Amino acid sequence: MGIDDKVNNTVINHLGAAKEGAGKVTGNDRLEREGQRDQAQAKLQEAAESVKDAAAGVGENVKDAARKLKDGFRKD
Repeated sequence: MGIDDKVNNTVINHLGAAKEGAGKVTGNDRLEREGQRDQAQAKLQEAAESVKDAAAGVGENVKDAARKLKDGFRKD
């Protein structure tokens, strides 16, 4: 996950928390739900980025293992 993605998700999460809090204080159910939705969206995006990063890591690990295996065969 890039730094821009992390910052964006953090901002969305904090703004969502502020909206939710403002909605609770003012009794505005719509604003409260919107804040909750924003926070859920930020968490979902973070999870998606983490999965993407993990998948990229798996791909690199497979490539590295294949390289090592290939190099092992060359040494005979």
